[in-house]
Amino acid sequence: MRKNIRIKHALLGLLLAGATTLASASDAEQIAKGKSLFMNKKKGNCIACHMINDPDANLPGMQGPPIVAMQARFPDINILRAQIWDATVRNPNTIMPPFGRHWILSEDEIDAVVAYIYQY
Repeated sequence: MRKNIRIKHALLGLLLAGATTLASASDAEQIAKGKSLFMNKKKGNCIACHMINDPDANLPGMQGPPIVAMQARFPDINILRAQIWDATVRNPNTIMPPFGRHWILSEDEIDAVVAYIYQY
């Protein structure tokens, strides 16, 4: 029963990803917004758990997987987006918060984070 709910949430996330456009703002603006969210300790706070090869990344965490080779690891950008939307679908034991399912980040904010990290 619980697995079915997770699958429905993942599908909803993918549908919403199709409904929104990653390039709604210019690519540079989208990436800058994503970087800001990634680094923001009061919003996305991805930097608390993930190492990223960005000179502006101060004190990155080591709990989550490093943000490297994202295009190779996630050839389908929608799967990466779904992972951020709700990581518990692929890994029920994850400590990563379900940013979309719990409305921690808006759909546009998730798109921006995806645009930022997908370049690494």
